[in-house]
Amino acid sequence: MLNIYFGNMDEAIYNPPVYFKNSYTDEWILNARSKEMIKDVDKSNVIDARVIDSPVLGGISPRELSGGVKTLIAIDQTPDRVFNASACGDNCAKWLLQMGKEKDVTVNLRHIMDFGDGIFEINILNENLIVHSMAELVPVAGKYVR
Repeated sequence: MLNIYFGNMDEAIYNPPVYFKNSYTDEWILNARSKEMIKDVDKSNVIDARVIDSPVLGGISPRELSGGVKTLIAIDQTPDRVFNASACGDNCAKWLLQMGKEKDVTVNLRHIMDFGDGIFEINILNENLIVHSMAELVPVAGKYVR
């Protein structure tokens, strides 16, 4: 399940892209889900562990990926850590939901992310409350973030 803690969270890694830059391995990049996230979020293709083909920048290293995709990969590859997912844009929300369907994932958000119009299951840790839609999520999240 996707678990979210809204607002400041001492144990959360505040700057996930810096964590990624100093921690990622080739295996993180070559992972099938990582390749899918890179393709979807950054519109780029993994050529090998150290070369990614970006339609905007040409050949780039994993360090040059967007902050959002770096955060998603870090969340997926190190599930024992809690990351500030506010480094992600709304285009990352579906990936957080997907990971949450497959395993327990806990993230910190300091803004209200748009999880779309569909039905989902998110546990708001601040209140230990499971919400199923944006209509349910927004009033709860609004108590903790501005």
